Amino acid sequence: MSGLRGALVVLRPAGPGDVPALAAIRDTPEVRARWRGGDDLAAEVAADLADPGTHCLTVRALDRPDRVVGMIQWHAEEDPEYRHAGIDLFLDPSVHGRGLGTDAVRTLARHLVDERGHHRLVIDPAADNAVAIRCYEKVGFRPVGVMRRYERGADGTWHDGLLMDLLAAELVR
Repeated sequence: MSGLRGALVVLRPAGPGDVPALAAIRDTPEVRARWRGGDDLAAEVAADLADPGTHCLTVRALDRPDRVVGMIQWHAEEDPEYRHAGIDLFLDPSVHGRGLGTDAVRTLARHLVDERGHHRLVIDPAADNAVAIRCYEKVGFRPVGVMRRYERGADGTWHDGLLMDLLAAELVR
């Protein structure tokens, strides 16, 4: 895949040259609060890119395609009895509120449904992340349920997650 074009973004396969930009975004307080990370974010991002089970794409705004503004990744459960794909996303806080996240999720969801043949997609934001939840709802994701004490926060306490899914026919194109 050379890239996926949305209305506002282009998604391109992430490579080693993207690590510094992605690590810098991951290091912003807003992103680190949700994605966390240790002292060497560049090594963590590089490890994510090297994971054969995860497909990492850079997010670039169409008005500045030379600048990485985030990453969207997906993984697939290939067991035919449970086949589906999951999505995760982070964006540079400097581009929040411009619709880039919604367009990135919609663009990847279209690819996963239309090109990869997935009938169901999942995403699991923190239950208190109202902005992310609204973004995913605009694409057609629906809440399935709260996963109690799903994820450990930076403060060491457990926080709830919201499981959301989207069936292919529900994708808001």
